Amino acid sequence: MIDQTDLKKTKDEARKAAFARRKDVHSEARSAAGVAHLLSVVTEHKGEALSGYMPIRTEITPVPVMAAMAVHGPVCVPVIGKLGEPLRFALWTPDCEMTEGAFGAFIPASRQFIEPELLIVPLLAFDRNGGRLGYGGGFYDRTLEGLRAKRPTLAVGYAYSAQEVETVPLEPTDQLLDAIVTDEGVHWV
Repeated sequence: MIDQTDLKKTKDEARKAAFARRKDVHSEARSAAGVAHLLSVVTEHKGEALSGYMPIRTEITPVPVMAAMAVHGPVCVPVIGKLGEPLRFALWTPDCEMTEGAFGAFIPASRQFIEPELLIVPLLAFDRNGGRLGYGGGFYDRTLEGLRAKRPTLAVGYAYSAQEVETVPLEPTDQLLDAIVTDEGVHWV
């Protein structure tokens, strides 16, 4: 049996260390280096509904990739609802009007919701087994579980290579990534 108190403490400590590592390496140059690697993965899925995200804090930005893919098919961004609910995804275009949403992430001002088949997933830390440490709300875990119950859904973690750790502390409800793309390359799980 997993001791939830110990696991929460372990995850909280891992998040604090991950925030510091990401802050230390965050740069436009490193973010730009990740774009080519991310494009090499997502262009194989032209025309499929793609979810990106609007970066907050020191997250690596997928926005150039989202703009390139919007020419080929629908692109959306996550909209956070109530705590405990899965994410919803609003259709996004490079020129759509944006407004501030939950946690400071921008979302389209006018929202048409779609379901993505491929998700670019932000994170704090990852491991080579597809483990992902997020911010702790469980939004992506609930979302991926629901989407994967309906159809194959590809989850691609996007991060700086310095965000890699030996092992991410996981709970049974945590959803694994299918691939991790960094400023240094692509790792398929």
